[in-house]
Amino acid sequence: MQLFPDTTRIENDSLIVGECDLNILANEFGTPLYLYDRATLESAVGTYRRALEYSYPGQGFLTYAGKAFLCLAMAEWTQQSGLCVDCTGLGEISIAVAGGVKREHILVHGVNKTARDLEAAIAHAGVIVVDNLVELKHLLQLARPGSFPDLWLRFQPGVAVETHAYIQTGIQDSKFGMVAEEIVQAANFCRENSLPLKGLHFHLGSQFRAPEPLGVAIDKALDLARDIGLKQSWSLSPGGGWGVAYHEDDLPQPDVGNYIRFIAEAVKEGCQARQLSLPRLHLEPGRSLVARAGVALYRVGVIRQTEHRIWVLLDGGLADNPRRALYGARYSALPVRQPDRPNVAPVWMAGPYCESSDVLIEALPFPEVREGELIAVPVSGAYQLSMSSNYNGARRPAVIWLEGGRARLIQRRETPEDLYRRDSLLVK
Repeated sequence: MQLFPDTTRIENDSLIVGECDLNILANEFGTPLYLYDRATLESAVGTYRRALEYSYPGQGFLTYAGKAFLCLAMAEWTQQSGLCVDCTGLGEISIAVAGGVKREHILVHGVNKTARDLEAAIAHAGVIVVDNLVELKHLLQLARPGSFPDLWLRFQPGVAVETHAYIQTGIQDSKFGMVAEEIVQAANFCRENSLPLKGLHFHLGSQFRAPEPLGVAIDKALDLARDIGLKQSWSLSPGGGWGVAYHEDDLPQPDVGNYIRFIAEAVKEGCQARQLSLPRLHLEPGRSLVARAGVALYRVGVIRQTEHRIWVLLDGGLADNPRRALYGARYSALPVRQPDRPNVAPVWMAGPYCESSDVLIEALPFPEVREGELIAVPVSGAYQLSMSSNYNGARRPAVIWLEGGRARLIQRRETPEDLYRRDSLLVK
């Protein structure tokens, strides 16, 4: 239960989230179904804000990572909560703008931004995080008279955090960012061409729990800030990626306060040693803001007993959540009906897709379940729907916003017609 949203409880032998019975929601909206609990989102933002105000008062800012999950309603919520939004390219910029995100709250990332990405960033963003020297030259070519976004340079510090190799981003030879020598060249280019260089950014990876490697990267970044002359009114973003618990074996939840306290002390001590003014500190806690607020609901279809396993086959999996197949993400689950009944045997939960990798959960001790029962998978709010696909003709699930006992549809389920709406026949 600690993995589920804050508002989760058991009432009348059923799981309740956001004052809504999950059985009723599944019957009304169908499955697979994704739920987002606003109270849990607000609690996560509050935890970060209090920690920033305590450890880095007055100059700490939060940026929601659009790649975790972005739709119009989520963009709207970020503005109600005073968050910036990190967008990668034209698509996410367009969603953010349509969702009412203000220019000064849009930051644009991307390792290989196209001309259309850059044009959209110039038109709508407050900050562009420049990933390479080529991008700087393209920005100069596209610049027009009038307002131009602030530029931060993405630094590749060559530092690893403890996480899966596929979500390491700050290591040596990574495709992301510039090494120190390139950062100096980029800064000189900005100075020579009057481009508004205002900060540095780096990101070491995702879903890590130990903050110590950040200290090494912060020191390197502050050395660069001094060398390229970032002295007044500048920004530093050490990225995000702080982990969350996905499985009961991962508990307790990683402590946000310790994470922010470590970063704040490293920045304050490092700036004092280098006689730098304190930067505005921007954190990008996408996953740890939204992951636990999300729950995925599936309905059980076939249950199979093989020689060594009990297979519980669900109506979703790989197409709406590829994380387990991509890098071995580990999940837990509860039955929606009588979730506190005793476990009887380990089960393997898999989806309907034509891939052996379509296994969502392995060897989870679980109660006996029957065809038609509902299964709730917690910590489903980040990097699932945003990475989903139409594999095997799957239709992306509906998404529900839970607030104050009300369930509101914020993203409809795809229809079969959506699958071929962009197509055309060879012969008309």
